[in-house]
Amino acid sequence: MALKRIILEMGTGNDLYGEDYTKAATRAVQDALHHSSITLFRSLDLDREAMQVTVTVGVQKPDEIDVARVAAEFPHGQITVKPVFGGLNIEDKEHGTVTVIATVGVDARYDIPGQ
Repeated sequence: MALKRIILEMGTGNDLYGEDYTKAATRAVQDALHHSSITLFRSLDLDREAMQVTVTVGVQKPDEIDVARVAAEFPHGQITVKPVFGGLNIEDKEHGTVTVIATVGVDARYDIPGQ
């Protein structure tokens, strides 16, 4: 199998008050998905479920990411979620809250016949 990258999309998302890293990550995925449209599946009559998608999620506490919830944001493909250290936390010391900002990179690959 010779997987070829067919899309690389980025997104950002946040959770303003709950310090919920998964919520910020799912919002970042939604941001990335709303900026892309992969028409080649319909145009070339390809199976969308054969697409291999790797989602790299950058947050300050990667171990708090629910990878199943992040993967569930995708309508098609075989999804792998990789939480890594990144993103940004912004503390509001006056109110004792933390705003979580997550970043994602969505890398979709497909086995293109004849390549």
